[in-house]
Amino acid sequence: MKHLTSKKIFIFWVPLAATWFMMAIEGPFLAAIIARLPDPKYNLAAFGVAFAVAILVEAPVIMIMSASTALVEDRDSFRKLRNYTYLLNAVITVVMLVVLVPPVFDFIARSTIGLPAEVATLTYGALWLLLPWPGAIGYRRFFQGILIRRGLTRFVAYGTAVRLTAMATTALILFLEFEVAGAYVGAAALSVGVSVEALASRWVARGAARETLETEPKGERLTYTSITQFYYPLALTSILALAVHPMVTFFLGRAPYSVESLAVLPVVNSLSFIFRSMGLSFQEVSLALLGRKFEHVKELGRFAIGLGLAASLALGLIGFTPLSGLWFETVSGLSHELAAFAIAPTRILSVLPFFAVMLSFQRSILMQGRFTRPITTATAVEVAGILLSLIALIHGLHLIGVTAAAIAFVVGRLGANFHLIRPCLGVLRSAQPH
Repeated sequence: MKHLTSKKIFIFWVPLAATWFMMAIEGPFLAAIIARLPDPKYNLAAFGVAFAVAILVEAPVIMIMSASTALVEDRDSFRKLRNYTYLLNAVITVVMLVVLVPPVFDFIARSTIGLPAEVATLTYGALWLLLPWPGAIGYRRFFQGILIRRGLTRFVAYGTAVRLTAMATTALILFLEFEVAGAYVGAAALSVGVSVEALASRWVARGAARETLETEPKGERLTYTSITQFYYPLALTSILALAVHPMVTFFLGRAPYSVESLAVLPVVNSLSFIFRSMGLSFQEVSLALLGRKFEHVKELGRFAIGLGLAASLALGLIGFTPLSGLWFETVSGLSHELAAFAIAPTRILSVLPFFAVMLSFQRSILMQGRFTRPITTATAVEVAGILLSLIALIHGLHLIGVTAAAIAFVVGRLGANFHLIRPCLGVLRSAQPH
């Protein structure tokens, strides 16, 4: 692509943005259903904890889509990264089963997090329902990367539309026809949705996969060692990043208004994620369009700034206007009491979508430059910032848990963004002709 315009970037980005948007509205949709079932406070808290554990187990395969986009060029690289993905899927499924061993779960839920008995029981059942989740995520991300590499981003969106339909149908059937605990409704709907999407992604990627398998290797071949060298910093990054959710859950369990905070956090996070997903969707776009010599870094940089500002302004519009009451009480179904806990953290998190877009742009530069290690160290900086902020705000200032968590998320992300400025500039300078 010789001349990259904002229009071309937008056209390439929109299907991926739609994909992430559809995934982002899962959380608010399921939270709204759970909030309308019996014992919403306990069930929202249990669903939030179970989801936090599930995505931590899923962490090693989160970046497979980026790896597939960056590395799969021919028959040899396709087969090797596919085998690598299947091995990771098997490992994380076993880890999920280990978590579900009763003594292990009791240690995590009761001794470590300190969950009330009612929440712990619901969390355990929800985790069993989420057992297929991690492996299905890894499977579909591999094939979605193949599609993005071939420029077929609209097919990624088609698969996600199937997922959303299956998820919503499952949730509504359980809600309307069966007397099932809210946490179980949410977990079952998520598992059905992502499993159906994994099969749909394989189906729509069959043409792209066939073309890739027919492409003869050229130049240096991809090896399992080179895959590991490229991927392990990304996997470690995901593990560190997703460890934040259980870590925050641990602190919220010991914070002022703990049950309210645990109940509200997944609702606030779901709303924030709708706008942060704009940044997550931009990572693969930038990775695919930067060019081998970073020819399009300026155009993509300008697009990223505009996209980030628009996403943050949109979230701020909800947080700082009466739309917040409409969202949390009417749409999400929270009681007036719980909705009051959600407004302050939403306002604090309104800056986060901008930093999410910029972080995706920075990561894409480093991945294109095959220099992934700083991505891991930046995530470590982010996690450390969140941890230290939670200690200071909860144990030091005794702030309400969910508000402290929102401040900690912003502090941590700022640290990650600043940490990546120098390595990104280094990669860009090294790509310039001497």
